[in-house]
Order: sequence, then structure tokens, then C-alpha cells
Amino acid sequence: MTDSIFASLAVVVVNFGSCALLEENLQPLSRSAPDLSVVVVDNFTDAAEQARVSALAEREGWQHVLSPTNLGFGGGMNVGVARAQQSGRTQFLLLNPDAAIIADQVARLIAVVREHPLTLVSPRILRPDGTVWFDGSDLYLDDGRVRATRRRADHPGVRTTPWLSGACLLISDELWRRIGGFSDDYFLYWEDVELSQRVLHEGGAVAVCAAAQATHAQGGTQGSGQHSAGLAKSYSYYYYNVRNRLVFAARNLDAPDRRRWRRRSVSAAWEVIARGGRRQLLTSVQPLIAAARGLRDGLAYRPAPPATPVTAPNRMI
Repeated sequence: MTDSIFASLAVVVVNFGSCALLEENLQPLSRSAPDLSVVVVDNFTDAAEQARVSALAEREGWQHVLSPTNLGFGGGMNVGVARAQQSGRTQFLLLNPDAAIIADQVARLIAVVREHPLTLVSPRILRPDGTVWFDGSDLYLDDGRVRATRRRADHPGVRTTPWLSGACLLISDELWRRIGGFSDDYFLYWEDVELSQRVLHEGGAVAVCAAAQATHAQGGTQGSGQHSAGLAKSYSYYYYNVRNRLVFAARNLDAPDRRRWRRRSVSAAWEVIARGGRRQLLTSVQPLIAAARGLRDGLAYRPAPPATPVTAPNRMI
């Protein structure tokens, strides 16, 4: 394999207190494919972390943006892609700090996007033990539940729409410009669900490339949070997962579906809390407080301007 396939690629990573993961996961990729560009956006945690990120980026030849505030995942990615566009890159690998992928697997994703520029593509993502963490996911439009695509046969005849985890995505500049990047309204969680819907609404496709694999160190930066259970989560995890389910409904669904999602918002919030295990509630009420505030703010959210309702039921290829 030659490096030329990476000459149009920028790897964009949003960092939040995880500089050690950048060194562990991103450094091997960038060193093995010198033609690719790397853009790291550091969402502010403290001055010491930004100094570490700056030193690492300068040593490795990475571009870096030091945000004075925490822009959230989607906001940080938007800044990083904009920086990559300024340097003339036309393909963007959006990568979590706790996700690792090697160069030949990235090349397989690039091949998909070169042939289908309006396809948003993800690899299969495995845990370090080799089990599947992500290989496609469906959003159930009747109630807002999320299930792995491989479980479709267990729920026949229901309305679903596919989406891809933001942990590792490859997208062309053409498609990015068409969809306008991530919404800033989510901050954390569910922004990748809406990104997938924007792709479908604009006539694109979302796809998992089964021939490409990445590894996700579950819990390293809390991931996308959709596929782990039984471990206590952070306040932000509960708050934004509960809130942003309702934000997505307000932005993307028609009135009957919005009403259905709102009616089951309390039970949906409890399902989010349960992902952290019930034992956590013996020692802390923070999960309940976070979920209650997420419900309050999600129910109060009103999009501006109005979003286009989801119309494509199932476009996974």
C-alpha cells in the first residue's frame, strides 16, 4: 500500500482530558501513514491538559485547536473539519480518542467513499476482547429505542431508521458540506443519530463496511454510550442521553411521533439510568437528578428553525 491514498484525508479528533489516549491510539495511525493530516480539537479541561496536547501535536506534526471552552463533541468536530478543509483535505475520518484503527482498515473506508461520495461509512467496531461493540444500529421511530441492526429479525414490521456511531466515521467533503456537519444543539450524545438522518434526508446513504475494523476501548472517554450496560455513568451521560432523545424528536419527527416519544419519556429515562446498574442508586441520587433535569430540559426544548421530519424509513446499505 502506498501513502498516496491518504493524501486527501484528515483525521479529526475531539479531545477532552484524554491526551494519553491520543498518544496510544492516534499516534500509531499517523506515523504509519505520513500523508494523512491530523487535526486535534482540545475542548478545555485545564491548562495542563492543553499544554500536553500542544506538546504532543507539535512533536507529531498534528494541527491542533485549543478551545477556551468545551464545545461538546459535535461542536468540536465542526471546528476540526473546518480546519481540515482550510488545508485542502477532502475526506475526513472522525475518530474518538478511545477508538483505534490501523491504516489498511482506513484505506478500505476510503475506497467506499471514493466510489460512493454521498455515503457516510463506519467500520465494524470491536471491543478489545474481540466482541462486537458496533456494527450498525437502528432507531425505532415508534418509541425512540436504539437497538443493534443485527436485532432487526427480533422486531419485524416496525419502523426503523439506521444510524452510525460517531466513534469512527469517514465522510467526504461533498457530503459534509451538503449536510452542514453536526448540530450544535446536542453537546454530547445523539448528535451522531441526527447526522445520519441528515445524510439520508439529503439523498445519501449510511453504511457499515464489514471488511474494515476498528477497536473501541469501552469507557475510555465514555464512548457514545449506546452499547454498554451495568457500569455507573457520569452525570453528563444521564442528563444528555435523556435530554437529547427529546431534542432529536423535536428536531426531526412529525407531530404524532413526537407525542409518542414524549409520552414514554419517563420510562425511557429510567432505561437510561438502568444502563449504569441499580446498585449505583444505593449510594447516589445523582443519576436520578441528572435524568430529571434532562427530562425537564428536553421537554422544554424547541428547535429553531423547524427541522425536516424523518421520511426515509430504512436506508442502511
